[in-house]
Amino acid sequence: MDSPNATSRRRFLQVAGVSGAAGSALLLAACGDDDESGNASTSTTSTTSAMGGDLAILNYALTLEYLEADFYDKVVAADLLKGAELDLAKQFGESEAAHVEALKSTITELGGDPVAAPETTFPLESRMAVLELAATVENLGAAAYLGKAAEIQSEEVLAAALSIHSVEARHAAALNRLLGKSATPDGAFAKPAAEADVLEAVKPFIVA
Repeated sequence: MDSPNATSRRRFLQVAGVSGAAGSALLLAACGDDDESGNASTSTTSTTSAMGGDLAILNYALTLEYLEADFYDKVVAADLLKGAELDLAKQFGESEAAHVEALKSTITELGGDPVAAPETTFPLESRMAVLELAATVENLGAAAYLGKAAEIQSEEVLAAALSIHSVEARHAAALNRLLGKSATPDGAFAKPAAEADVLEAVKPFIVA
């Protein structure tokens, strides 16, 4: 039986269609007669450029998923949560770990190099501090994916990224309600977050 991470990775790859995306670039390079070689070359350059942009976005997402996965590992190890709250942290941590593996595999399949996981630190001083930080991290993650949606070139990669975004948003909603806050703090329409703002927000959690 496949592990949960393997199943999640396979599902992500099926949604993203990475074999088709990577293969299409090679196909464009190989196809076309002499009269169409210029068009084929232009299409290949365009496709490669688009893939490069998507790879950068995927690595940005991977960095955030590394942080979230490591956060929940540290939360569980800190032993500050009990019962249903601890179960929730473990469940969310498994999701984030699956996202990490899926993103790494997708980046590799597209011909890129996954960024290395950063060393992290989190202020885990009390139960309430943990829950509030978890909500902050999940809300930020959801906003980060939304902020990049319009920049993604591949429809397949966009669909796969949104499948992760929806999970981040559900995590955020559950934590918001646990803290007695609105499940949808931005109202009917979620607000995106710019990459620079997201990276600035997570800077205190990155040691190296």
